[in-house]
Amino acid sequence: MIQMTGGNDGLNMVIPIDKYSGYVNARSNIAIAEGKALELVNMKKVKIHPSMTKLQALYNQGKVCVVQSVGYPSPNFSHFRATDIWLTGSDADKVITTGWGGRYLQTEYPNYPVGFPNAEMPDPLAIQIGSIVSPAFQGPVTNAGMAITSTNSFYDLLEGKEDDVPNTKAGKELKYIRMIAKQSNKYADAIKLAAGKVTSQGAYSNTSISQQLKIVSRLIAGGLKTRLYMVSIGGFDTHASQTNSGDTSTGSHANLLGNLSNAIGEFMADLKGLKVSQRVIGMTFSEFGRRIKSNGSMGTDHGAAAPMILFGDYINPGVLGNTPDMPGTANVNDNVPMQYDFRSVYASVLEQWFCVKKKRWIPSC
Repeated sequence: MIQMTGGNDGLNMVIPIDKYSGYVNARSNIAIAEGKALELVNMKKVKIHPSMTKLQALYNQGKVCVVQSVGYPSPNFSHFRATDIWLTGSDADKVITTGWGGRYLQTEYPNYPVGFPNAEMPDPLAIQIGSIVSPAFQGPVTNAGMAITSTNSFYDLLEGKEDDVPNTKAGKELKYIRMIAKQSNKYADAIKLAAGKVTSQGAYSNTSISQQLKIVSRLIAGGLKTRLYMVSIGGFDTHASQTNSGDTSTGSHANLLGNLSNAIGEFMADLKGLKVSQRVIGMTFSEFGRRIKSNGSMGTDHGAAAPMILFGDYINPGVLGNTPDMPGTANVNDNVPMQYDFRSVYASVLEQWFCVKKKRWIPSC
């Protein structure tokens, strides 16, 4: 799972070509020129952002599905609450203390954490690249995930490195805490063992999202049985200067989408080279989309529904849903209406990829 934090502008990522005049009228200062947008094979109603060339290539190979206008009823426009909704799978007016992934893992491993790791499941159930384990992995009893603080900490773990501590009382206490933490980390040896089995990988860009996915690929190829991985790319809260004024296909949003596209392309190529690509599907999500109409600062404000991208060798390719309607005279309050509830996407992944029976999934919500 790739979390695009900040609220991604789906209309500039997946461009509504069949409603292009309305799109341009609503956001003439940031609209992507139709001639610069990237075509998708056998697809006339949409194109994608010019910076997403590697995603275009994957789509044209039949390995990408774009799901249009994903959201939920009565959307919340707060980053914090909207993120909670997406990670837990709750209704907008309900607070749930467990994550959708954690509930799934609890059905697969009902006694976790008692008796784990074990011969059946010697590896972490879920892994987050980041300093905090995602609430998406929170189960009824405990969080089923573990965090690898950063890409640097991953390689320090493999090499047994630790940051120096100051020669003070506080430094000695910090060293002791680290020792206890290391002893209590049951899964460190499993991660080191898996990573050690992979001695070469494909080329990756030197961006945070690419380097995170490089770690995920290495652990999968090394044989970890971990079911769920989550990585993240930030910066999508584009209220201002989303595009450059001289060329709207460039700018901060273009850089973000380019980094995301490159990372996905590199990840899939690496998985293929390591002969494990058929074990993996990927999914992007963001806490919300942006408004239809752009603002006066060459940006977009918090909105509702937005596209999700799913990718992998076994994805049913194509574009699901219609392009969003573009009002003739769009105003700052107009939102992209929901076509698909995000929980239906989760359910499809659980039922069709993880083979979870429907009766086990629905009551958990």
